[in-house]
Amino acid sequence: MTHYIFKRLLFAFITFFVIVSVVFFMLRLAPGGPFDGERRMPPAIEANLKAAYDLDAPLVVQYVKFLAKLAQGDLGPSFKQKDFTVNELIAAGLPVSATLGLTAMAGAIVLGLSIGITAGLRPGSTLDGLLMAASNLNIAVPTIVAAPLMVLLFSVVLSWFPAGGADTAWHFVLPSIALAIPLSGDIARLMRGSIAEVSYEPHVMTAHAKGLKMPRIVYRHMLPIASMPLITYLGPAMAGLLTGSVLVEQIFDLPGIGRYYIQGALNRDYTLVMGVTIVYSFAILTFNLAVDIAYGFIDPRIRVAGP
Repeated sequence: MTHYIFKRLLFAFITFFVIVSVVFFMLRLAPGGPFDGERRMPPAIEANLKAAYDLDAPLVVQYVKFLAKLAQGDLGPSFKQKDFTVNELIAAGLPVSATLGLTAMAGAIVLGLSIGITAGLRPGSTLDGLLMAASNLNIAVPTIVAAPLMVLLFSVVLSWFPAGGADTAWHFVLPSIALAIPLSGDIARLMRGSIAEVSYEPHVMTAHAKGLKMPRIVYRHMLPIASMPLITYLGPAMAGLLTGSVLVEQIFDLPGIGRYYIQGALNRDYTLVMGVTIVYSFAILTFNLAVDIAYGFIDPRIRVAGP
């Protein structure tokens, strides 16, 4: 198991390095720059600005300097928000994005598991059909449509929740639900199929024959195996959750790093885009690594053997 974890760590590090390198060169090679605006700067001022941020150096030199600073945890200054470094901007926005993402993920897992287990225990029933129809609807309606409708109904018409901001816990209710709804539909469909299939496993049939109570059968004998497809799904689901949070943060005016990412991309703020990309990439790779390692602990039938 130790050898397997080491290999996964090495693979994650290489993937992270490739992502950082590709994004760095793509930003530099794209047309335009951080100091291009509607009003053209005098050439002397623009040259001084580029020199101050090392943008006049060859790409390879810029790349090496960036990696050296990154190794020290320094993401550099923001080109557009000159009063702040990228580290400061991310430190301010990351708690908001993390709260939103973790709340949405927890809500999606709870709702998806509840629907999936209930439907999977009664395959082919009317309740199963209704629950799966609701899950399909959750998946079919994109967040870009659901989020504005939620603001219109629950904030403007009913005045139950605030439409934007992050001042209180109530400000996170609507954006978390908007992110969790499509994810819960996918989880429900996965769990429904897994529970229905595992119900006919020999050890489950034996548990029924022994007269064990249904809750114990479900949580002790069915869920450990039925949850394997869900664990596989959670890796890419987390990636989708992070990318979806960029849109939700814009709609609900949340001061998270997703909003900084969009602002940085529009303003060609190289360092800010790189900083947010690094945070997102690290989070996704870490989550995928945790999912891979969890396989060997959740299902006792899985044994990871090194060469």
